[in-house]
Amino acid sequence: MAIQKVREALSSVLFGQEEVVDALLAAAASGGHVLLEGLPGLGKTLLARGFAAASGLSYRRIQFTPDLLPADVTGTEVWQDGRFEFRPGPLFAQVVLADEINRATPKTQSALLEAMEEGAVTAYGVRHALPQPFMVLATQNPIELEGTYPLPEAQVDRFMAKIEITAPKRAVWMRILSETPREPEAVAGPDDFLQLQEQTRAVRVASSALEAVVNLAQLASEEPRLRFGVSPRGAKAWLSLARGFATLTGRAYVEWNDLRASARPALVHRLFLTEEAQFEGVTQARVLEDLLAKALPK
Repeated sequence: MAIQKVREALSSVLFGQEEVVDALLAAAASGGHVLLEGLPGLGKTLLARGFAAASGLSYRRIQFTPDLLPADVTGTEVWQDGRFEFRPGPLFAQVVLADEINRATPKTQSALLEAMEEGAVTAYGVRHALPQPFMVLATQNPIELEGTYPLPEAQVDRFMAKIEITAPKRAVWMRILSETPREPEAVAGPDDFLQLQEQTRAVRVASSALEAVVNLAQLASEEPRLRFGVSPRGAKAWLSLARGFATLTGRAYVEWNDLRASARPALVHRLFLTEEAQFEGVTQARVLEDLLAKALPK
């Protein structure tokens, strides 16, 4: 499978982060977008660039800064040969790296909404389709760092998965310091990913698994530590990501372990805590663990 070749290629890029790589590939197989979060220097941009190289997809990088304008992302019209002509922005690629997305203003962040939801950009009243497959890989620093703008809830919800990159273990530290990551060669292409996404959509989900997803959504809507529960789009994202994990292992059906593995990246960024819960030090991850313990079988 092409996805296994991409996985092997990424192992030479980001050392000791197998779970991160698997979550990224599961999202790619599901046709979703990914938000990579972690402190500076942990390899977020390196992973995104390595994925683009190994996947064989066209790639553009957008460095988000406070003075970036929406037209700098989507494109603009210029006067050419007596008429206005649309010049596509860097968003017109199959893999778009939105680097440090939360350093741009909310107005510029929102320029991605239509593209991520519909695979198209409307500029000056004209709709322009984006190349397929289309995937946004956004990196962000924790909001506690100076110079960041929290992503609007509608923007966060467009990401199928939020993947947290943590500091490496000691053994991996030694490898990082002694080896130089190499740029992977293309081991797949657009047709491989379109076929992979079609295969993932065909993965079967048992009625018991669907009931578990509904149970968690209902529990989240009644959870006093949350302002509101998981939306239908969030529940669908969880199922899609679980299908992606099943595809990674070569299965045509979703197992309970797929739902468990996909729950945190698919749901944790969709749980919005009340002010009281935040004051008490409650975390989104803790609430999700409690919900999963009630919704999924032991």
